[in-house]
Amino acid sequence: MCGIYISNIPFESDVVEKKINSIGFRGPDNTGVKKIDDIILGHLRLAILDLEERSNQPFVFGDFYIVYNGEIYNFLSIKSELIQLGHSFATTSDTEVLIAGYKQWGYKILSKLNGMFAFSIYDSANRIIFSARDRLGVKPFYYYWKEGQFEICSQLRPIINKNSRINEEAISIYLDCGYVPSPYSILMDVFKLPPGNFMTIDLKSGTKSIQEYWNLKPVVLKDISYEEAKKELHSLLIDAVKIRLQSDVPLGSFLSGGIDSALVSAIACKISDRPINTFTIGFEDPDYDESKVAAQFSKIIQSNHIETKCGSKDALEMLSKLIEVYDEPFADSSALPSLLLNSVTKQYATVALSGDGGDESFFGYNHFDSVIKFNKLNKIPAVLRKGISTILGFKIFGNRMQHLKSILELKGVINFIKAIFIGYDSLQIKRNTDWLVWYEKCMMLSSFPIQNAADLNLKLWLENDSNVKVDRASMAYSVEVRSPFLDYRVIEYARTLPIDFRYQPGRRKKILRDILKEYIPEEVFDQPKKGFSIPLDKWIREDLKDDISKELNENFLKKIPNLNIEKFQFQLNSHLNGKQNHSFNIWKLYILSKWYKEFNF
Repeated sequence: MCGIYISNIPFESDVVEKKINSIGFRGPDNTGVKKIDDIILGHLRLAILDLEERSNQPFVFGDFYIVYNGEIYNFLSIKSELIQLGHSFATTSDTEVLIAGYKQWGYKILSKLNGMFAFSIYDSANRIIFSARDRLGVKPFYYYWKEGQFEICSQLRPIINKNSRINEEAISIYLDCGYVPSPYSILMDVFKLPPGNFMTIDLKSGTKSIQEYWNLKPVVLKDISYEEAKKELHSLLIDAVKIRLQSDVPLGSFLSGGIDSALVSAIACKISDRPINTFTIGFEDPDYDESKVAAQFSKIIQSNHIETKCGSKDALEMLSKLIEVYDEPFADSSALPSLLLNSVTKQYATVALSGDGGDESFFGYNHFDSVIKFNKLNKIPAVLRKGISTILGFKIFGNRMQHLKSILELKGVINFIKAIFIGYDSLQIKRNTDWLVWYEKCMMLSSFPIQNAADLNLKLWLENDSNVKVDRASMAYSVEVRSPFLDYRVIEYARTLPIDFRYQPGRRKKILRDILKEYIPEEVFDQPKKGFSIPLDKWIREDLKDDISKELNENFLKKIPNLNIEKFQFQLNSHLNGKQNHSFNIWKLYILSKWYKEFNF
């Protein structure tokens, strides 16, 4: 897990080193800068495999030079194939295998890779920069492009300069989502390479092209028995965990009170040839605390368990760290306990397994229940729903009914699914959702609304929220997080399973629960899930009240393009007075204000 940089802008080496050291937490083990022709490459290394200097980057392989962030979990099998083709290797790293594979197969190497990665290769003989990002967008990839000049980096901070301009469309998207989705960034002329894509820059012509090598396919359900599917999925998960246990540094596993992390940790403990440390964050507020359940899990699977209690003071102390390492506005408040979890983990391990991605493929989130319910509601004639919504709009029902009114007025389940992710009621003066066209096509791959919602979850939220949260929170403390549920084979397999194998009313993630029963008794894990969240609404009214009132003044709000200031101020006052919960909208603007200050916009 590392940080990469490559550019054809004529910066001096010391300037590039300063740029990449601004995100030095991504790679504390070595900083490498190399200039080849008119291309300058930079790399921050967090050493996981082959800890020797020989695997430092930029890595040279004949006429090829690579900067690479990530892990190729199946690199040993690819290495064997390359050896049979006549290649020899000087290291035991996956970096050398990746660059040798590119030399052998070109872009076709991508279909062979099982891993999380973002890399750039300079082919000096042909004057080409070849870059690629993993299928699910686990690893970040930013690039600046203007008139043939480019900068590529793992994060945005090294690219920001005094001439950088805010992308107003991206601000409007952030007001809805709480993050900036690919291919956008918060800055003009800076983009994110979409997951499952590769980019080729021809230095001779000064042109670039972007091409897709992987995406979700139309769903074709398997004709398979439940027991057979459970057995096949279980085997696949065991292999996904096994290949993620390869490490030359200490390894552990995150363990909450949920199904996904419990299953990953249980499998790891069973197949590992060394004891597994598990890590849990507990909250002082019992409404948010799952630490007791996690401790029960740990005792059963026989892990070495490390539990850290988190109070409001502990999490809020992470706010400055959040602004430092999440160098785009990012309003998922669970980033705070995520940062705290990784700060503890680093004391014991450099690599940690996680359960991220299980909810998307196996319908774990509450909103999947909502999709099923809305689909039934949608069968009521539109005229009748419109009449009900008009009645609910009367003041006699109070403001709390406005949310239900907005839902009733939505046309079709696809619009309901989109509203889950961008909200029912926007803070924009003029809402524009044209950017969603980039993602809407993924909702046309199945005839089942719940799968449509899961696919949008994978393509929009997972990449741009969950993966960003995990990457920045872990890299802030130089920890590498690996999630078996983000193995593309698991995602592809899950989408072929009948819906009722994965979802039944009151029993989300059915098949995972039945696999977990082989490790942990059902009465232990069948408890209400509280989620990895914090009492944000309370903190805004109490701990953060003064700072929020100071930061979100009218002068700042006027800087935000397309913001309905009057509407937001009403929501802020209503929340602070305890009348309604508008914590997400307030947190979005609060984080945005901190970002503006951090980068002097």
